[in-house]
Amino acid sequence: MEDRQSFIANARREQIIKAAIEVLKEIGYVKTSLAKIAQKAKISTGLISYHFSGKEDLMNNTLMYLVEKEWVFINERVAQKQSSTDKLIAFIEAGLAYQVTNKTNNIALIEIVFNARTPDDTPYYLLEDDEDDMKQSLLLDILSQGQESKEFTNFDPRVITTVIQGAISESMFTFQNNISIEQYNEKLTESILKIVK
Repeated sequence: MEDRQSFIANARREQIIKAAIEVLKEIGYVKTSLAKIAQKAKISTGLISYHFSGKEDLMNNTLMYLVEKEWVFINERVAQKQSSTDKLIAFIEAGLAYQVTNKTNNIALIEIVFNARTPDDTPYYLLEDDEDDMKQSLLLDILSQGQESKEFTNFDPRVITTVIQGAISESMFTFQNNISIEQYNEKLTESILKIVK
């Protein structure tokens, strides 16, 4: 009975988070309210309050949900590869694919990071980014292991990690212009491999 209840509670929480993501995309963080999220989820505001202590708690849980979704998507693809080179290529491909196929999630994530504040009024984007550490650690491990196995040359893995993650993040805005995701992926991978090989 306990498992069934926790399963239902988790399903309800995910339903609320998914509704929050849609509302964030449609009207932005500032205009998002529990009432608008409840309306989107077709539930009562009281039911949201049962699962989350308020907007801030819901936004924190939504942010964790979004970060985990992206991490799982990328990590599953990287884990299938053996060599550091193949893992690096998989990381770039998966990162770009996630950006393109999950625009709503990315918009919601940006809305939270750039608009939410801690109780002491610090914007989220100024906080230490623990969430991004999972992706960053994965990429740092790939680059460091590649250097250890002599697949990669001598470079600063932290700098290259920043370059790769920046290029993947910026891709969200690039595909609206004159370059396809396939071209962007090919050129980015080619450029990074030239640096690390």
